[in-house]
Amino acid sequence: MTVAKDLEILNDDLEADVLEDVIFPPGDLLSDEPPLENELHLRQLMLLIQCLEWLWRDRQDFYAFGNLTIYYSPRQRKSEKFRGPDFFVVLGTERKPRPSWVVWEEDGKYPNVIVEVLSPKTAKIDRGLKKQLYQDTFRTPDYFWFDPKTLEFKGFHLVDGRYQELVPNEQGWLWSEQLGLWLGVRESMLRLFTPEGQLIPSPEEAVEQERQLKEQERQLKEQEQQRAERMAEKLRELGIDPTDL
Repeated sequence: MTVAKDLEILNDDLEADVLEDVIFPPGDLLSDEPPLENELHLRQLMLLIQCLEWLWRDRQDFYAFGNLTIYYSPRQRKSEKFRGPDFFVVLGTERKPRPSWVVWEEDGKYPNVIVEVLSPKTAKIDRGLKKQLYQDTFRTPDYFWFDPKTLEFKGFHLVDGRYQELVPNEQGWLWSEQLGLWLGVRESMLRLFTPEGQLIPSPEEAVEQERQLKEQERQLKEQEQQRAERMAEKLRELGIDPTDL
């Protein structure tokens, strides 16, 4: 065997070894979040997502979702520095489906609003580690947490780089400057309210409200028709033809 052939074989072996060590970044980073802990947790997240999307149904400049991984590694690596908030909203971005939120592919944008739903397993992290992360790294202006069992509800707004706890109004609601909405507990669920205090419905609730409104209008029209018929009957009893009036 010639020296040239030996070198060729050696180069092939080295190339194979190098390729085994190279980690190529995936073309599409998927969310890597664990399953939600219980049905109540899921219903709470879906309620926030659906209500906000219904309210902003004509807007295309935001992204709102939950239990989705946010990748934020400065070295653009999926294997490091990622976190999955329960519910988050990013403003000033394109409204479209995403498999995950990759900061370096989204013009460096982090969430404007984050809500964590507490559980016995996550409460300590949500109140401590995550709060620090959202303050110091994400720089998320509005951070809230809510416990669906104890109904503990707190919120914070970023002021000069530090979270300041929000003061609730008379109803116990907290104001989100980023959303321009109130967040508050109603019937053991965290809900969104307009600046005027009106509950923001889910799509199903909006349909039901519309149905009730139409039913009220139908009943009112029916009552007016019945009154008109009774009045016409009284006039005929008096010998007056209602059509002559």
